[in-house]
Amino acid sequence: MANNKLSLSEVSIEDLFMGGDKKTYEIPIYQRNYAWGKDEISALIHDIYDAYENKKQNKINRPYYIGTLVSYDKGENVFEIIDGQQRLTTLKLLCTALGITPNHQLTYRARKKSDYTLNHISNLSDDEEKDKDIVNGINCIRDSLEIISNEDKDNFISFFKTNVHIIHYHVPKDIDLNHYFEIMNSRGEQLEKHEIVKANLMEKLHNDTERKAFNQIWESCAELSVYLQQNFEDNKRSSIFGPNLNGFRPVDFTDFQNKYCNEELQDDQNQKTVTIEDIIRLNTNRKWMTPNKEEIKKDSFLPIIDFPNFLLIVLKITRMSESDFSPLSFKLDDKELLKEFDNAKMDTEKVKRFAFNLLKARFFLDNYVVHHSNEEDTIDSNPWKLQVWLKDEDTKRGRLNNLSENKEIQDKLDHLLSMFEVSFTARQRKNYLFYCLFYLLSDGSKDINDYLSFIEELADRYFYEVYLDHDKLNEKNTPTPGSFDEVMLDGNKLNRSYITKKDRSTFNNIYGDGTDMTAGVPLYVFNYLDYRLWKLYDAELRGENYKVKDRERREFFAKLGCSDFGQKVFDQFYFSRTRRSLEHYFPQADADGKDGRPDQNQINCFGNFAMIGSEANSSGSNWSPEAKINHYLDSSKKISPVSVASLKFRIMMQVCKDNQQEGIDEPWNYKEIREHQEKMINIIIDNDCMSPTLF
Repeated sequence: MANNKLSLSEVSIEDLFMGGDKKTYEIPIYQRNYAWGKDEISALIHDIYDAYENKKQNKINRPYYIGTLVSYDKGENVFEIIDGQQRLTTLKLLCTALGITPNHQLTYRARKKSDYTLNHISNLSDDEEKDKDIVNGINCIRDSLEIISNEDKDNFISFFKTNVHIIHYHVPKDIDLNHYFEIMNSRGEQLEKHEIVKANLMEKLHNDTERKAFNQIWESCAELSVYLQQNFEDNKRSSIFGPNLNGFRPVDFTDFQNKYCNEELQDDQNQKTVTIEDIIRLNTNRKWMTPNKEEIKKDSFLPIIDFPNFLLIVLKITRMSESDFSPLSFKLDDKELLKEFDNAKMDTEKVKRFAFNLLKARFFLDNYVVHHSNEEDTIDSNPWKLQVWLKDEDTKRGRLNNLSENKEIQDKLDHLLSMFEVSFTARQRKNYLFYCLFYLLSDGSKDINDYLSFIEELADRYFYEVYLDHDKLNEKNTPTPGSFDEVMLDGNKLNRSYITKKDRSTFNNIYGDGTDMTAGVPLYVFNYLDYRLWKLYDAELRGENYKVKDRERREFFAKLGCSDFGQKVFDQFYFSRTRRSLEHYFPQADADGKDGRPDQNQINCFGNFAMIGSEANSSGSNWSPEAKINHYLDSSKKISPVSVASLKFRIMMQVCKDNQQEGIDEPWNYKEIREHQEKMINIIIDNDCMSPTLF
């Protein structure tokens, strides 16, 4: 009987080209010629170099994965390359460029010119006939390697040989390759890691009914740019999401299976082995793929996470119920996808529990977490959406409603969740998503007021217990690995205790006040302040028809330390994705400490930093404070208002403008920097508005 299983191994570059008995990797005639050019080669080498730099700087010695390789065992240590030959050829050329001599041979069968060029690339003469694409490849590699200094070369080579890993599939000798070739030719691309995970999980299930249910969950959840409900056919939606399609009805995987699976598969309870065709096609039976009858998906949006990282979040949530699971050791990093699923040791019941959590988490991701519309950021329209997809009773079609009918709750949730989104890199962002989804899957009530309280608590705990705890920050005031889990989790449950209060001096001790140059101020601190400024406005002025001279408006702007610049800025405010740069309001170029001007220490503090869009930052970083007022507040909008849509920055400009109108020669100096910083600290550190525990 043929062996229908793929043998999978994780190998280093040293294992691949130099380990064990001598091997021959053979590229068959049906594979296309070598075709990688500058873009692909440069991307690969720069990714490897970035991983090397990360190891060097952070002292973290772990593998860096660069893809998959599939080979067919022809016997006598000859392996025919079925998938991954472009990457394998590039790695062979990279070994040559680095002076590494492989023990194993890579050959192009029936392409003598390509084979000769590949294996004599270092000493080809000008008059020899060559494979121009391979020659171009080695030249691109040599150009890309110029980023490595001579001092670093030996260490980089060592990292490349031992830390760069590839997932190698060995197709056994007795396998029938007919289906394999048919499928691979139709795909025209490598297997993704999450496809490997899917195949491995489906092997754990016992029958076609279970696999059909699992497959539908997986495929529906993988398409992240439309609402989950739209990925189910019309006649199944109400049984899963309720009559209005805005709820979630299954109680576990078996319940979903009974609600979803076709009747003709209910009696198919026989054990079935997953074949090689199943693994490559990643669907154990074509009849299981029921097409979505709603062909036009109108409600599309920009996902805030990719599918592999979403899988990791759900896996971590699934494992939180295991008594021996350590959440701090779990890596929310798609490079660790295969390893984390392997560590989970998934049996049949755990696969079912994971699949059900995947479906439920995806429902909550769509409906309880913000996503970004497909439109560009504009000053007049907030592109962040926090909406539920449901059935319109009149038209019987899908439509969108705000998550909460209460505008105050809706706006606070929208601002808080989008604040998290713009505060972190894609890698860091997964932490807040994990806590949100863990809360939603753990708490059965889903009361929207409780959810808002939890998100506010999450924001406060991040600020007070991570960003105001020196022990949780590195030398650049960036949170250290595991610091969020340490404060957000109590064992394997969410930490819902009262937040540890900090006084105002703690802020200056960590981030400085201009006496000494700050070690750094993270983006989250600025975004959290802007949220607190908006929240103060929401509590004291929004919706009220106060006039400029009214006491309430005068007191509000006095807290900000500037004159009244109106309410429209606050009403239009949202956390634009363009807010990725920090600008010195008093420019670095002029900070020489002469003639009353601040010095470099004094301008490198929270009070002189402004959050700003990259467009504005690149165009005006060296402008004087007065020039920035003229440009950024120019009514002609030469610079997009979105690029300067920071409440803190607007306040800074108003302080400067007030001083100009009073005839002060230096309208923004160290005195103003210090006073502004103290005003902002008074707002951002408010111990009277701590979010209390709900339990």
